[in-house]
Amino acid sequence: MTDPGISVVICVYTEDRWEDILAAVSSVRAQSYPALETLLVVDHNPALKDRLARAYEDTEDVRVLPNAGPRGLSAGRNTGIAASHGEVIAFLDDDAVAERDWLRRFAEGYADPRVMAVGGRTEPVWASGRRPAWFPEEFDWVIGCTYKGLPPGRVRVRNVLGGNASFRRTAFEAAGGFATGIGRDGDRRPLGCEETELCIRLTRARPDAVLLIDDRAVIHHRVPAPREHFAYFRTRTYAEGLSKALVARSVGAGEGLRSERRYTTRVLPAGVARGLRDALLARPGGAGRAGAIVAGVLSAAGGYALGTLRARRNGTAFSPVPVPEGGEPIRRSTEPEPGAAAPAHAERARGGGEPARGGGHG
Repeated sequence: MTDPGISVVICVYTEDRWEDILAAVSSVRAQSYPALETLLVVDHNPALKDRLARAYEDTEDVRVLPNAGPRGLSAGRNTGIAASHGEVIAFLDDDAVAERDWLRRFAEGYADPRVMAVGGRTEPVWASGRRPAWFPEEFDWVIGCTYKGLPPGRVRVRNVLGGNASFRRTAFEAAGGFATGIGRDGDRRPLGCEETELCIRLTRARPDAVLLIDDRAVIHHRVPAPREHFAYFRTRTYAEGLSKALVARSVGAGEGLRSERRYTTRVLPAGVARGLRDALLARPGGAGRAGAIVAGVLSAAGGYALGTLRARRNGTAFSPVPVPEGGEPIRRSTEPEPGAAAPAHAERARGGGEPARGGGHG
């Protein structure tokens, strides 16, 4: 296996996650495939930046730097990309810990020179200690985790999920960085979709690019108590619809919704059927899960309809943003409330419908 040299970028924004941040960094430093460096990008919080700088002042493999762009996750990631030295840049959420072979699995994927991005599997760590009985696994993307419906092993996908993902540096040189104005801004709104838009833009710039998810590259993502409640579920699925409208406006409904069609016509109906069957068998949460799937679909559809009307009425305003040296200018939306992250819907490899070669099971 060749050594691509992987830089890890962790974007942070609040001291409330201090212990989580330390745990995330520790998990990177304990990798069986050592990271070239770990970059902590602090989102406009000088107190947190100074505290982290003191905590890691005696380390050579951890660097702390401020977000050089506008507030938000996308600009923080772009700052990390520009400051990193690795041939591959991996991203880890600040409230997640990576398993020991996380980076090794990423590195294995890049043995194929066509591979431009590799993502992994994200498992939830519920604050209450267990999954709420009503919460359907098909909607785990709501909490930033891998959802039921993705095929197992190492498979070709349309887009990776940003909290557990990696890209070749040449991917950013070809397509530019993450579009700001789309991604999450601290705890203000449950936004996202920046990785979906980037991946679609990447495959347009490089039609030969291969994007993979390897379910053996595992991280464990903490789910705080407020996100275990239906109110967050409803808000997040509604924002998903707003986001998908923006993506469809930007890249066209054909590409923007291609994977979602399979998800809504096959994966979700099967989930409803399982929930109703469990309810008939008096198993806990069956009816709740079926109802939550229906509610989630309706909420997302409402957000999509409103987002489409807004886009038609107001248009989508774009302005150039900085990108890593060598990249093409990307554009950021100034549309209010652009929406939330799209789930990383997987597709089988083009042509044969089989997983990409070298796949395995976690």
